[in-house]
Amino acid sequence: MVIKVFLATSSGSTAIKKKQQDVVGFLEALKVDYTQLDIACNEENRMWMRQNVPMEKKPTNGIPLPPQIFNEDSYCGDYDTFFDAKEDNTVYSFLGLPPPPGSKEAVEADKAHIVENGTHAEEADAEGNPDDSAEARAEEEEDQEGADDDREEEAE
Repeated sequence: MVIKVFLATSSGSTAIKKKQQDVVGFLEALKVDYTQLDIACNEENRMWMRQNVPMEKKPTNGIPLPPQIFNEDSYCGDYDTFFDAKEDNTVYSFLGLPPPPGSKEAVEADKAHIVENGTHAEEADAEGNPDDSAEARAEEEEDQEGADDDREEEAE
């Protein structure tokens, strides 16, 4: 999967230049593999970008401005949605990429997999019920025995 960032290398707008630099700089900092595609010097890139930005994401004039971000042919978003993802620590999911182990986004994804009763998703069955395997029951019994021993010591 290659991230495509559509840019205008000869833009006269300082706002667009800053947004493009922000996106590219952040992707480089995360060591995300991406390709820059220039829409100022390449008519094919400009037409492809304009045709592939979803209608509901286009501005009122109908012409999307750079930077526009895609994962292969799948539209990720523009600068504003990228910025929101950056603020929310969800850049990898915004880009459609798996977060690297240990990243804030990976930690949050792990937290989301914890079932309400406190068991991890891998310890639960498909319906989210705790795993009733012999190993899981043995661990539960050991925990219960330890709690019983603690109560007996307190009673003495």
